[in-house]
Amino acid sequence: MTIAVGSTAPDFSLTTDTGESVDLAGSLGHKLVLYFYPKAGTQGCTIEAHDFNRLKSQFDAADTRVIGVSPDSDKALARFRAKEGLGFALAGDETHGLLEAYGVWTEKSMYGKKYMGVERTTVLIGRDGRIARIWPKVKVAGHAEDVLAAAQAL
Repeated sequence: MTIAVGSTAPDFSLTTDTGESVDLAGSLGHKLVLYFYPKAGTQGCTIEAHDFNRLKSQFDAADTRVIGVSPDSDKALARFRAKEGLGFALAGDETHGLLEAYGVWTEKSMYGKKYMGVERTTVLIGRDGRIARIWPKVKVAGHAEDVLAAAQAL
């Protein structure tokens, strides 16, 4: 499935690393950032998590919740969150249902080998449940700041 700016965000229901349930319906009335990343604890994913965490109070002031989503288990995400001191929720999608619905579970290639994995992507969902902005193939440096600026402007 391919998502598009202006379309209704695909519905989802996940459990975060803290055991809290999150879903699209429960997020209506607030802005929501879903940032999809390949694997907790890897260098790029750790830097990206720290960047979003550093700006958490500003996202809160912009009435924007940030949730990091990866195919990791809730247990692995809880360890990652605790180790890195993250102040926002992480959600694991081991079945890839949400990852596929948002079009970020894709074929990748490394050293000539093809495999399925997460394409680092961020989606900003407006208070009305519609997709306000999509950042595909994210480069980590400066990305959290770009997302914050878009959330503040929405």
